[in-house]
Amino acid sequence: MTKTKHTTFECSPGCSVEATLSLIDGKWKGVILYHLLEGKMRFNEIRKRLPSVTQRMLTNQLRALEADGLISRTVYPVIPPKVEYDLTRLGHSLAPVIMALKEWGDANKALWPEEFGLTAAAD
Repeated sequence: MTKTKHTTFECSPGCSVEATLSLIDGKWKGVILYHLLEGKMRFNEIRKRLPSVTQRMLTNQLRALEADGLISRTVYPVIPPKVEYDLTRLGHSLAPVIMALKEWGDANKALWPEEFGLTAAAD
């Protein structure tokens, strides 16, 4: 289930940061957005790039991103069914944020604690 999002940013100075983070929270949303920066993808294309995500979790995350207006889902009337996911204009506006997260991670992964299960050699 998706969490209740902020309906207004007229609050404390950090409120817009909290609201923005709530849109990309969790383990998979940011990664899904990162891969969709390359362009439209079908469900299985996304799943291949995220081998440790379950089909149910990926479906839930895609639905949440669509509900938040960050991605669009296009169903083509063909057999077998063809569905593509793409970033919306709002989703594309997150590109600098997603790329900044990637750059920060690349620059600092050697400092991550072992409990993250990642090391400087991991890519």
